[in-house]
Amino acid sequence: MVHDLQVAFGHALLAGNAEPVADALVSDHIPAEKRLGVHVNNVFGLLGTALEVAFPVVCQLVGTPFFRMAAQAFVTRHPPSVPHLAVYGGRFSDFLADFPPAAGVPYLPCVARLEWARIEAYFAADRAPLDPARLTELPAATYPELVFQLHPSLRLVRSPWPIFLLWQAHQQTPVPPVDTTSGGETVLVWRPDLEVMLTRMSAGDAALIAAIAQGATLADAATAAAAVEPEFDLQAALIGHLERGSFCGWAQ
Repeated sequence: MVHDLQVAFGHALLAGNAEPVADALVSDHIPAEKRLGVHVNNVFGLLGTALEVAFPVVCQLVGTPFFRMAAQAFVTRHPPSVPHLAVYGGRFSDFLADFPPAAGVPYLPCVARLEWARIEAYFAADRAPLDPARLTELPAATYPELVFQLHPSLRLVRSPWPIFLLWQAHQQTPVPPVDTTSGGETVLVWRPDLEVMLTRMSAGDAALIAAIAQGATLADAATAAAAVEPEFDLQAALIGHLERGSFCGWAQ
């Protein structure tokens, strides 16, 4: 009974219609519609604020009034499924891709995906990065068969738009202009300590990490990288990943 009432109340909040639960609301001389309205404003306001915090660059790109309108539509269609605001918004990028009013800003969903990757990286499990000195203990002949384990926080975000340039520009005041026709970018997102980091990747480096994420050996991952970037420097790429903490171990 209580569960059914809670479900009905939740639907009423999202619909902004008190009629289905009017009998369960204590009027206290205040009409049920107005009493429900207080809760509606609180729910939409709280969830909208959570989305603004999670997607600040998206908000800057379209302006606060537009963002809040989009956020309200998103909350209506995709209410929280778990009582944890920190994980609310994972479907926002897909929502924006199908949101007609946002069609004029075609790179918006990709920027949202990048911002959500930052959220995921921040809340990912902690693991100590791989100490490069451990690799020196292995025979060099075994290196090609190594299967590196990526740090739990690591995310790879690909886009046909310059999402790194857009994100980087909006970390500055005033925001410098960005040529959105400059081509696509792939961004590596990871959290080596407490701060989430972003870096733009070459096509070969992105292919390397994507292959490793699928369980490829170092030899196979290097082949995938060279296929898209013939002059790919494997040694330089590995040094870079070891320095930034992209790996947390390996298997053989």
